[in-house]
Amino acid sequence: MSTPLKERNEIDEQYRWDLSTLYASDEAFEEEFRKLDACIANVAAFAGKLTDAAAVHACFEADTALDLLLSDLFCYANLRRSEDTRAEDAQALYMRIYGKYVEAMTQTSFVRPELLSLPEETLQAIRDDEAMRDYVYTMERLLRSKPHTLTADQEQLLASFGEVFAAPSEIADNLMDADMVFDSVTDKDGNEVEVSTSSYIDLQMSGDRILRENAFRSFYKGYRQHINTFAASYGGTVKGHVAEAAARHYESSRAMSMAHENVPGSVYDSLIEAVRDNLPTMYRYVDFRKTMLGLDELHYYDVYAPLVADLDVKYTYEEAQELILKAIEPLGKEYGDIVRGAFRDRWIDVYPNKGKSSGAFSSGTYHSNPYILCNFTGSLNEVSTIIHEMGHSMHSWNSNHNQPPQYADYTIFVAEVASTVNENLLIHYLLEHTDEPKARMALLNQYLENFKGTVYRQTMFAEFEKAAHAMAENGEPLTPAALNALYGGLVEDYFGPELVMDDEVSCEWARIPHFYRPFYVYKYATSYSAAVALSEAILKEAREIGTEAALADPESAVRKYLRFLTLGGSMDPLDELKVAGVDLSTPAPVKAALEKFDSVLVEAEALAEKL
Repeated sequence: MSTPLKERNEIDEQYRWDLSTLYASDEAFEEEFRKLDACIANVAAFAGKLTDAAAVHACFEADTALDLLLSDLFCYANLRRSEDTRAEDAQALYMRIYGKYVEAMTQTSFVRPELLSLPEETLQAIRDDEAMRDYVYTMERLLRSKPHTLTADQEQLLASFGEVFAAPSEIADNLMDADMVFDSVTDKDGNEVEVSTSSYIDLQMSGDRILRENAFRSFYKGYRQHINTFAASYGGTVKGHVAEAAARHYESSRAMSMAHENVPGSVYDSLIEAVRDNLPTMYRYVDFRKTMLGLDELHYYDVYAPLVADLDVKYTYEEAQELILKAIEPLGKEYGDIVRGAFRDRWIDVYPNKGKSSGAFSSGTYHSNPYILCNFTGSLNEVSTIIHEMGHSMHSWNSNHNQPPQYADYTIFVAEVASTVNENLLIHYLLEHTDEPKARMALLNQYLENFKGTVYRQTMFAEFEKAAHAMAENGEPLTPAALNALYGGLVEDYFGPELVMDDEVSCEWARIPHFYRPFYVYKYATSYSAAVALSEAILKEAREIGTEAALADPESAVRKYLRFLTLGGSMDPLDELKVAGVDLSTPAPVKAALEKFDSVLVEAEALAEKL
């Protein structure tokens, strides 16, 4: 029987985050909130005056000050709200700062279009002026986007279609989350079980195969009944994106999506090529699953089934801290001391309480400590969640302490690297200290599943997006039949001949919300691959020469990685990863990661014979 949730004030203070590095109280928040109007006015005063380096520099400084204040206020209100979503005072704080944020964005939105309306020579002269030395990279990114910026009237017209472009995603979200109702199903004992969007994956991870199959049939029956609507909504997103890319003079919709982070399309194509070259290893894993589950046929409703029972291990929060500190030892004493301080100084809001936001996230601002929300109940998965979020927090901490505020925030392209490095260090440490075969197999299976889901599956998604957008660009209709055929063919390619292709599988594309954010999913695969390559290099050094000796060498893998954590958003993401020692402009990091997948599978195959 589950333990009833406590009210927040019943949770010991040591397990609640300390928000005083943002504001000591709501009263302190109010005092700073009153400064916002003046800060907004400071930026707005530059409208029509951005003609030389001195004015642009002063405007950027005022805008940075406004951004810092908004970030502190917004973060505090959001964290207060997440503590207890029922609390009306916290909700009021959040609504007020959100309204003021919209006002600030509206009144300061002139900056970018006004600068981009200047001749390129003028922008280059402003960039090269000594007064702009702290904003050179900002100006370079601005110049990069100039060929794709339209006239003021055209930009205003495009902006007015924002809600229209967002409508297909909203339609799909509402259909998936609110309108679709799935048939209830029965498990192997005849018990009735409800099927929903939120419960589906948990049902697919059940050890009850009858329940898995019944849930699978029910779930995709719902999607097939609405497949025409999903094809129309997804087609709307694709066609809107293609139209905007053409209007902005990009060679393709993919080029427009990747331009923001200055990542060439060759990185995308190289990822797909490397993963496709290693599909035989994926086929071995599918066959391994079939053997481990003792099945004559492996269906899609078997791909999430547990190979062995989950580790029935519970950790106290203090034990979780010690486990995390042990796992990150290859990153050195200084890194470990900061994490130890994070536990001591209450960066983390540890336990669930009534009204608390679900899930986990890392937050914080340039001025504050990082903050981590989690809902810890003691499982190994939750230990993994804490070390994952601590990776984000340490990336932010290092960036904030080494970059000016305008360059402290890192991009989505590199965001998952630090968190995944930490996760990999944890699973490596656990494997090093686990001998019992079933427990070891559970850990290996977790690693293989993470890899399958993040590299193989997300790359399959990336290939689907590339093909779907190309179809639209070539004038081919995105009909349900065309999208089903495209997706079904990719599932066959990626999962191989041992997977029985049930008809339902072909419409899985309809339930992937990330497809409404074009060309986003490939970043999961590249980040994960980079993180595997980095963690393997760091662990190899620790094993061969020791962490202390590695830290003494400026060119060691660990020193390069720690430098990467300090870069924030001061460089293009590919260049930042090169500093870390990973060059994603070549297939080498992805190939190295895939070799790790193969080696883990080899160990799992050998271990299976001992079970």
